[in-house]
Amino acid sequence: MEPRAGVSKQDIREQIWDYMESQNLADFPRPVHHRIPNFKAFKMARTIKVNPDAPQKNARFFVLESKKTLLVPTPRLRTGLFNKITPPPGATKDILRKCATSQGVRNYSTPVGLDSKVLVDLVVVGSVAVSEKGWRIGKGEGYADLEYAMMVSMGAVSQGTPVVTIVHDCQVVDIPEALLEDHDLTVDYILTPTRVITTGCERPKPAGIAWSKISCEMMEKIPILRSLRHREEQAGKDVTLRDGPRSPPGAQATPSTARSPQDLAPPELGSVPSSSVEIGNLPRDVRVSQLKRTLSALGVVPSRLTWQGPQHRAFLHYRDPAEAQRAIACLQGFRLGAGTVRVVLARQQRADDLGGGHTAEPLPDHRPAIAGP
Repeated sequence: MEPRAGVSKQDIREQIWDYMESQNLADFPRPVHHRIPNFKAFKMARTIKVNPDAPQKNARFFVLESKKTLLVPTPRLRTGLFNKITPPPGATKDILRKCATSQGVRNYSTPVGLDSKVLVDLVVVGSVAVSEKGWRIGKGEGYADLEYAMMVSMGAVSQGTPVVTIVHDCQVVDIPEALLEDHDLTVDYILTPTRVITTGCERPKPAGIAWSKISCEMMEKIPILRSLRHREEQAGKDVTLRDGPRSPPGAQATPSTARSPQDLAPPELGSVPSSSVEIGNLPRDVRVSQLKRTLSALGVVPSRLTWQGPQHRAFLHYRDPAEAQRAIACLQGFRLGAGTVRVVLARQQRADDLGGGHTAEPLPDHRPAIAGP
């Protein structure tokens, strides 16, 4: 099946989706997955990133079964970039298959932070269409392209990191080069039920986040983007957003270039600027150690933490209001356990309001410390 001449990306997507539906090819798993364990790049890799979609469930299982490190992006990047899946000790094949499902990813994962220094040896992405030249079309939401760009920004991948896509033979089509953009991710290998295609693609992969393609709405929905943008702005890079006026590299963000963290925090009437953040609605079974790991992964470690488990809340104490506001921006939509926690700027607290919690003073050298059981 070849796409019609003069088509758009969406035309190609719909043509392939319609064909797969008519031929009953949309069911998974597909027989392609038996090729994964014998794939040379897979054998050599130690840390593999696989996208979280259902079609790649068996790919995730084979990574775990081969005792390799599996990294899975968080769905729609709502709570970070990706998680490391850690099966329980002595896990059977049935347990590993559960770990490879969306529910398993939630139950057996820990967040990987921006400072983790993780190195990804192989990237596995899904595709709606892909050409033998390595040009790829996704679902149109841009998450695979963005995930890769974010991994470049944190030093997890390089131009030499192999990118593989797993598709049905009918999804391998000619794609006009005119449809490609600089931020589009290309692939080095294509696995289908009948063959392994080495694309030899020489088109450069994204060299980082193209901030001019990022909207303010995306910034609000994806907290880790805000952290990365802050870092790159501090490094003097131009981080002007798609719907914001151009600013020179190193310029400070203004309300016109992006929605400020203050706008993301509910106003506290009658209070003065606070450097503490209240996290409420904590699930009953969540432990302080889980909160610590997640704060570290998101790059918003406080100077002190007051844990009030019986009240289902915690207070994060930062050195100044600006740090507190940045933490609120990064934690919007943050999930811990089964539910979304409430994150607000704390009203100034009396000493007895913070009683009954576990707390600690900053370390003598003033490095951030998190205290709690």
